[in-house]
Amino acid sequence: MSASVADPTAIRAAYEHCEQVTRTQARNFSYGIRLLPPAKRRALSAVYAVARRIDDIGDGALPAADKLAALSEIRSQLAGLASQDGPAGGGRAGTVGPGDPVLVALADAATRYPIPLGAFGELIDGCEADVRGTAYATFSELEHYCRCVAGSIGRLSLGIFGSRDPGAAEPLADALGVALQLTNILRDIREDFGTGRVYLPAEDLARFGCSLVPGGQDDRAVLQAGAALERLVRFEAQRALQWYAVGLRLMPLLDRRSAACTGAMSGIYLRLLEQISADPGAALRHRMSVPARAKAMVAARSLAGLTPRPARQGLPGQGRMAAAQDAMTAEQGRMAAAQDAMTAEQGRMAAAHDAVTAEEASP
Repeated sequence: MSASVADPTAIRAAYEHCEQVTRTQARNFSYGIRLLPPAKRRALSAVYAVARRIDDIGDGALPAADKLAALSEIRSQLAGLASQDGPAGGGRAGTVGPGDPVLVALADAATRYPIPLGAFGELIDGCEADVRGTAYATFSELEHYCRCVAGSIGRLSLGIFGSRDPGAAEPLADALGVALQLTNILRDIREDFGTGRVYLPAEDLARFGCSLVPGGQDDRAVLQAGAALERLVRFEAQRALQWYAVGLRLMPLLDRRSAACTGAMSGIYLRLLEQISADPGAALRHRMSVPARAKAMVAARSLAGLTPRPARQGLPGQGRMAAAQDAMTAEQGRMAAAQDAMTAEQGRMAAAHDAVTAEEASP
């Protein structure tokens, strides 16, 4: 038996489930999403919950054949939701199973916003590559993977955000996704190697005299690569900064709240990238993260309309990170004021959310 997505009770419960998933599992994403108005926040939570489900399949403990079967199943489910009848061809759903709140929420969101549901297929393509243990000979091949697993999320988000110039915004959202995924890759080199995955392009490993061949080795091989791998990490960090410089041109094309959301998420990852570049040895020894207070400050800064900017660095090894960090420290007073502004804004957002909830609950 199916439940129509027009059932208000089912829809409300489905969105609440997706928002709970986002709050508990999206440690960086949630700092940005909370800056959106309620309707967009709910829709983006639905997108995140679907993406989280796909990622969890790819990263889970099932045998590879079972993972691929599960990814094929969710691909079919999402294809069933897609239609040309939604807003601007984004998507529409007729009926979905009442026991799957994630798909119920996404189906409703796709009737309200021109979400390019086909982009989930690219995310699944990337996860299938992970399951198969795909390696990347060139950066061009890695770029394609990044566009699949992260550029796709940028385009899905843009469907909810909207923009002043969709034709210009889409490739910028894609570029920002590449920047974010490169940051993830550099943060997780050791962890990924321990699970048999090497994302760094073979041509770059050879260029810097590194050898990372998964299979039969534990993640201590990453540390044994030593200074050569650290130089490669700095090189790739510089490359990622160039993608941020392009992708952040998206910000002026978004409305204030959507720009704040994007700025918070990308700003947190940019801070993470700066930490990795400043001390690649530490990044190879343990998983780096941005402290919660610093994340809140980045979010406050974004809500105040301050666009994150990549620190200007020289070639790998020259290191101008200290100057960038000094500039960041000098701004902390303004960021504290922005934090106060964000707190006040969140109070208004909470009141608006309560009003919407009360209105939806009324007969």
